[in-house]
Amino acid sequence: SKSLSDEENLKLFGKCNNPNGHGHNYKARLLISLLFPPQIDPVSGMVINLTDLKEYMQEAIMEPLDHKNLDKDVPYFAEVVSTTENVAVFIWENLKKLLPLGTLYKVKVYETDQNIVVYKGEETISE
Repeated sequence: SKSLSDEENLKLFGKCNNPNGHGHNYKARLLISLLFPPQIDPVSGMVINLTDLKEYMQEAIMEPLDHKNLDKDVPYFAEVVSTTENVAVFIWENLKKLLPLGTLYKVKVYETDQNIVVYKGEETISE
């Protein structure tokens, strides 16, 4: 965090505090809602076409984040600390712009098998 001293960053972020950066292979899972409009399309039987969803994921997640140094390559993280929590918010906000209103239910981001963040808009749940 730019707002903390080197000592405070080390204390707060531990081994993840590296002046040259460090890497993660994040995994994200999206849950699409059947509870809110739009309802299941009677012709296709889908809430959203999976081909369209893959394209939205490519645009909202893969293009801006895949194989990137979040702090240096992604403008959003120039001012926002690149924690898993903020990665989840970034994904949510990008997908929300592309998906039909009311279909995005939650975003689940795995930093590791044990470190997981679930984000549901303004409501965040740690698992």
